Amino acid sequence: MAWTSCIILFLSVCVCGGRRLPDPEPVMHGGVQSSLYPQPYPPNLQQQWDLSVPEGYRITLTFTHLDIEATAGCFYDSLTVFYDTKTLWKFCGHENSADGHHPGNQPILSPGNRLSLVFQSDGNNPERRQNVGFSAQYQAIDIDECSDPDPEDGSGPLCSQICLNTLGSYLCSCHHGYELRSDQRNCVLSCSGGIFDEPEGHLFSPGYPDPSPHALSCQYVISVESGFTVTLNFNDNFHIESVDTEQGTICPHHWLQVTVPDKEPWKLCGGKSPGLIVTSSNSVRLDFHTDGEGLSRGWSLDYSTHRVKCPFSGSVDNGRVTPDLSEYLYRDYIFVRCDLGFKLMTDGKEVEGFSTMCQNNRQWHLPLPECHTLDCGEPEALLNGGVNFLSGSQNQYLSVVQYHCHEPFYSLLGGMNVVFTCEADRRWRSNSDIVVSPACIPVCGQPTNLIHGYQRIIGGAEAPADTIPWQVLLSINGGRAGGMVIADRWIMTAAHNLMTYGKPVTNDGVQIFMGLTHVTPVLAASIHIHPEYNNPNHVNYNHDIALIKMQGTITFNSSVMPICLPAEDTTYTVGVMGIVSGFGITINADDQRVLTDRMKYVEVPVVEQQKCNRSITLVQSTRANVPSLTGNMFCAGLDKGGKDSCQGDSGSPYAMWKDQRFWAMGIVSWGVECGKKGTYGVYTRVANYIDWINKTMHEN
Repeated sequence: MAWTSCIILFLSVCVCGGRRLPDPEPVMHGGVQSSLYPQPYPPNLQQQWDLSVPEGYRITLTFTHLDIEATAGCFYDSLTVFYDTKTLWKFCGHENSADGHHPGNQPILSPGNRLSLVFQSDGNNPERRQNVGFSAQYQAIDIDECSDPDPEDGSGPLCSQICLNTLGSYLCSCHHGYELRSDQRNCVLSCSGGIFDEPEGHLFSPGYPDPSPHALSCQYVISVESGFTVTLNFNDNFHIESVDTEQGTICPHHWLQVTVPDKEPWKLCGGKSPGLIVTSSNSVRLDFHTDGEGLSRGWSLDYSTHRVKCPFSGSVDNGRVTPDLSEYLYRDYIFVRCDLGFKLMTDGKEVEGFSTMCQNNRQWHLPLPECHTLDCGEPEALLNGGVNFLSGSQNQYLSVVQYHCHEPFYSLLGGMNVVFTCEADRRWRSNSDIVVSPACIPVCGQPTNLIHGYQRIIGGAEAPADTIPWQVLLSINGGRAGGMVIADRWIMTAAHNLMTYGKPVTNDGVQIFMGLTHVTPVLAASIHIHPEYNNPNHVNYNHDIALIKMQGTITFNSSVMPICLPAEDTTYTVGVMGIVSGFGITINADDQRVLTDRMKYVEVPVVEQQKCNRSITLVQSTRANVPSLTGNMFCAGLDKGGKDSCQGDSGSPYAMWKDQRFWAMGIVSWGVECGKKGTYGVYTRVANYIDWINKTMHEN
């Protein structure tokens, strides 16, 4: 039992010590219905509803349906509406009944913020049909207290001067020169004035247009944003007591003093309005004074504000200022744009756009910029070429330049006369829509010094300087071979030069010598042997062609120049002469065969294919391990012998002169002895490999 008692006690303490629930929010709307609605209401019924809304509101009651037994004066069944103990309305009947009192569809309005509804029925209903009672909606509406001239308690107007209706209540306010008393209803005279900071306003003396009270000392301060000036405009109905003297009108007893910073104050009085006063200041103080006697009917003024002006020096050379106005005021912006071909410059720096604002100190916050002629920068450098100015200078707008290549070793791509103009978008634009960027391409097969008398390699003379500038000397693992320049990073040679024991030589085993002044060799970056070349036993020279990519790029000159590559469909005409060059074996004055470090050359004709094949077959009948002739080869030489390429010349060019150029028609490949009667030199037919050459250079 003791345990149970403790539990009861604990619960009791918890309930008594609980927090009080907050008051519910005021009800602003709702609905009421009679019992059992919309079914007929029962007899002997009495119901009451007390409706209330917050203070400062009234209740509108709207009946959506009312059907109560109709009798004269609603004697038996009725709905009565009360305000406190006062009966306001009594309803019964239905909308079309002759007897009774129906409220209709219009809302009814309570005098205050509460209503009571009482519904009653007696024990009888003589009508055949049964009545269903009523349904109504109510809501709170704001009371316009200011529309009531006097409150019911007879205490006078709610507000002595100005009444402002608010939601659920009201506020009182006073005219200028008066202030609200502590009762928040009545106004008394006050001259504190305060500060007027709106851009425009209206001021007047206390009581105006009635005479001003005695013993006033009122102050009004107009203070607006810096950058604006105040203008006072006095009404014509102006009167402040004054005294006329021989020296003029003076203001000894009553006056309105105007004070502007940095100026001497001045007093206004008399019967003539001062009219318009431009203060040129953003701050003005007005002091209105009356003594205990005399009469001043007062004054009234409107004040306005105007933005200060900023001076404008004029135009910008080679530019345009917008907007173009006759005057510029505080907070006005101006924008400057340069004419086409000029750029905006401020403080020695280029800016994309420029604007400046008129400040409150009557000065622009930034000085005007200048427009300088724009430039396109240095024209793009042209590899193996240069650029000349045709007009203009310093890469400025509308300057015209012309590109050229270092002739005769390079020529402009497409052979066009490439001219570029500096345009307004700061780009050098070509005179042709086709040219995007100029390029210098090497001139091939056109040596600066032509050979006039041909000699033979076997026992021939040296090639004159700059006559065969594509010829190169290869040092491959200590051995020598020939090759030819075909592009600024590519050498073409015979595949067998680059094979050792059936495998390609390494890059570092290859050194390339060219020209007359190249003492230091150029090194190989990569070696590309034709994929179908297969000659482990030195008896199959089919596809004897290879390319070497150099580590550096060659700049062509008179002693180093590429040879031209023929077209794929080039015809090898029998009897047409070609020049074979190289650093291979030659015959000295003692008829001895020796290697030379001087380039030699010989002129030999193309031999008919079947004739060459018969000569090779004849040799094969007497000697073993003699290679065979294929369609990827051709022969050149003399029937009597004496002119031929030889060991050390492998990979060197067989060049033909056509269309004022030398073409790489063949590569020295193999042969039976050198310059022997009835035998010929065999060369790789270059025209058969143009696709492979171009693809290899493009992909690498």
